[in-house]
Amino acid sequence: MKLYNYWRSSASYRVRIGLSLKGLAFEYVPVHLTEGGGQQHSEPHVQRNRMEQVPVLEWEEGGQTTSLTQSVAILEYLDERHPEPPFFPRDPLARAAVRRSVEIVNSGIQPLQNMSLMAEIRRLGGDDRAFARAANERGLAALEQEAASGGGAFLIGDSLTLADIFLVPQMYSARRLGVDLGPYPKIVHIDDRLTRMPAIAAAHPDRQPDAQ
Repeated sequence: MKLYNYWRSSASYRVRIGLSLKGLAFEYVPVHLTEGGGQQHSEPHVQRNRMEQVPVLEWEEGGQTTSLTQSVAILEYLDERHPEPPFFPRDPLARAAVRRSVEIVNSGIQPLQNMSLMAEIRRLGGDDRAFARAANERGLAALEQEAASGGGAFLIGDSLTLADIFLVPQMYSARRLGVDLGPYPKIVHIDDRLTRMPAIAAAHPDRQPDAQ
């Protein structure tokens, strides 16, 4: 199994956490997003992912090379193929709450701090970091509310779920952007607990072979 990824990519970080929690070994293949204009735009990588993004998970199955892109799709596939430990609770409403939190990050925060979008904001003369911080503040406030209403040890309930896998990289990004995390004590506490877990700690960007 190969994971084409970048050390500081939020989406890559999520998949590394998922693989680590499932105890799945993989070959780390770095794709540098800025060096030489961005290796994600190279022809070999475009063949792997027409969106010219990371991550891409690739493996051999039935004598053929199979691959998946997009972190949500990859992680849900891994959870179905390797059900222990589960990334979703059994209760349908709780499962929906997990997906809601995932979408707050995946649709409501991360795209608004994406490297290409921030470059375009700079090109237009805007303050890209202020824009990204505002997106984080809005989304983290929603996640804080999720944690408060969930009332458990993790973001949704008392078991680690996909929502937590998405929370950890987002908190890392928020800190990089200089977001004041004071207004979000519940998710700060949950993130601290999660990042102390060995399987999650191993996926941290600073521990990756291409870290700079």
